[in-house]
Amino acid sequence: MNRPAATDEQDPHDSQPRLLFATQRFRVFLMRAAEVPELQRFFEANPEYFHTVGDQAPGPAEAQQEFEDRPPAEFSYSRHQAALIRDTQGQLSGVYVISWDLFAAGVCHIGLFLIATALHGQGAAQELSAGLEAMARAQGCRWLRLGVVRGNARAERFWAAQGFVELRQRHGVTIGRRVNSLRVMLKPLAAEHTVADYLALVARDRPEA
Repeated sequence: MNRPAATDEQDPHDSQPRLLFATQRFRVFLMRAAEVPELQRFFEANPEYFHTVGDQAPGPAEAQQEFEDRPPAEFSYSRHQAALIRDTQGQLSGVYVISWDLFAAGVCHIGLFLIATALHGQGAAQELSAGLEAMARAQGCRWLRLGVVRGNARAERFWAAQGFVELRQRHGVTIGRRVNSLRVMLKPLAAEHTVADYLALVARDRPEA
């Protein structure tokens, strides 16, 4: 079973965060432990996602949990990264949580993508999604994968517009006070890497599984 690489988390003694990728308006940096309180304040200032998927506000340790959590022990993966999205002035604008090579080599799984409510409708999500996709391609990824809560209409529309297709649904997924159905979605990053190719590698995402 693969485990996170040593580079998953930045050395807390580093004076500068490590840049993962940049777009015209944003810079995305590997998160450091010292930034957990800042992310917690961001969650509390932008609680809409948590109310939508969990019927409750973010908990007092929400940011710490996002920073420390890893995929289940039975899942294979090579790296797991929490990354902070900042604007060109350094203002915290969002967060990404990404697992690399989840279930199979070449799969980039987006565990969380959240931007400030004030940025909704300004093209920021599209810009950042394209930036992550470009980085994933450059690192040899073949597919982007994610799960979106059914009924989170904004997220469902967004990911469909980015070219993601539903593979299957998983039911009985508890988030906060809600029991949700989760739509597992996939986007091939090149014509030669098809959905069928992915499903041949990842049996758990097959519709009949």
